[in-house]
Amino acid sequence: MLLAVTACGNEDGSSATAAESPAVKHSLSGPAQKAKGSLVGLAVLPRGYVADPRANATGPFTATGFLNTWSADPALDRALLLNASFVEGYRASRLSPDKKKRFTLQLFKTGSAGKAAALQKGFWNQDTHEHPFDLPGALSDARVEYDGGTDQSSAIAEVSLAVGPMVVEISVREVGALGSNLTPDTALATALAKEQRARLTATSS
Repeated sequence: MLLAVTACGNEDGSSATAAESPAVKHSLSGPAQKAKGSLVGLAVLPRGYVADPRANATGPFTATGFLNTWSADPALDRALLLNASFVEGYRASRLSPDKKKRFTLQLFKTGSAGKAAALQKGFWNQDTHEHPFDLPGALSDARVEYDGGTDQSSAIAEVSLAVGPMVVEISVREVGALGSNLTPDTALATALAKEQRARLTATSS
């Protein structure tokens, strides 16, 4: 299940090395789309992926917007955001060209690096993560699970980063029929997590 990634793309889409796999080479970030909110320009998105047609799939959010729309535990998340001195957030969702994979990115700006680290762990510890993959300096998990809502299987690769006052959550999910030979796309999650870290680090320096 563990896949190695040796390079990340630059903001212009060029490769940092020549050792990329074809799947990753065509999936690195393109230009962030224009939207209100100061975090949109920081978002790293997979090249070649298309807009998610779901309502509220992409855009800036407030604490209230996050709690009302995406939080699985609003009471707990409200406390976590309050303790983190949450400033603003940004969410982006994209679909692979064949519409089989959904990439989701969430950015949370907090009051400090320490508060970001606490928020990262608070979010991450709400779920069970038993299959980390090789991504130093990040929390990661790759799993295949039954999706009772659709009576299908889901292959999920997740990454959580804390970079300065920012918390980054990345998810790549593929849904298929029960019994499908699904594999979490850890290569894409790893490549985009590395590039997202680099962009945030460069912005804060």
